[in-house]
Amino acid sequence: MNEFEIDKKQVRRAFSRAARDYDAAAVLQREVCTRMLERLDCIKLQPARLLDVGSGTGWGTRQLGGRYPKAEITALDIAIGMLEQARGTSSWWKKLFAGKRENYLCADVEALPVASGSVDMVWSNLALQWCNDLPATFVELQRVLKVDGLLIFSSFGVDTLRELRTAFSDVDGYSHLSRFADMHDVGDMLMAAGFSDPVMEMERITLTYDDVRAVMQDLKSIGAHNATAGRAPGMMGKAAWKRVTENYEKLRRDGKLPATFEIVYGHAWKTAPKVAADGRAIIKTDFKL
Repeated sequence: MNEFEIDKKQVRRAFSRAARDYDAAAVLQREVCTRMLERLDCIKLQPARLLDVGSGTGWGTRQLGGRYPKAEITALDIAIGMLEQARGTSSWWKKLFAGKRENYLCADVEALPVASGSVDMVWSNLALQWCNDLPATFVELQRVLKVDGLLIFSSFGVDTLRELRTAFSDVDGYSHLSRFADMHDVGDMLMAAGFSDPVMEMERITLTYDDVRAVMQDLKSIGAHNATAGRAPGMMGKAAWKRVTENYEKLRRDGKLPATFEIVYGHAWKTAPKVAADGRAIIKTDFKL
């Protein structure tokens, strides 16, 4: 097993435990979601069926419901606790959009229990970084989309938490952070999965903290535990933690400790296939009989 392979059971437990207090801590997630919503202003698609992958407590799902009031929206998350929290906080939304169709689905995006060609838009805000096989995940997302359907997503890029990664680098032989995909590689994965016209963008957002424990507590509050297979089997010792703290303190600037997040944005379309199932090329003509 790869030391950076994600333990999905650990992910489910961590996010379910964090669900109740998640919204109070998920400042970055909401900000990125808002920036993704702004990108929809330039997209004319009006989806009849929309799949929110990694919906969490449903904050983004509700924003999408306001933007597309006629759409049937399915909120999908790997953690049942997140979906329970989403259903509990959506009562006002139901009253506002009476008769609105909404569904909650607990599942892993890497094996979607969703019919092929059944949704017009797949939306995913900061969830795909928890996938072990991202190329195969994009194939799954392409499968469930209708022709002319849209995938729009955000994820973490390679520079995410670079300061914390540096602080842990010489502490022990265990993995302490996930590895994140490079933006250019993600674009190649989309093309390989059969998507057309992928558009990739990247930006860095830096949060600041008073101390290292505040950084770790913030990550814990949003369920972002170390879920890699190569993580340490128990709690970190005092000597190791002291080393991490000393390393991170070297990066203090203007009285604060920085935590950088590289945000990768992408969207791409599913177009009609150019090759039939038997391998023959599909050629469109304007001939009329």
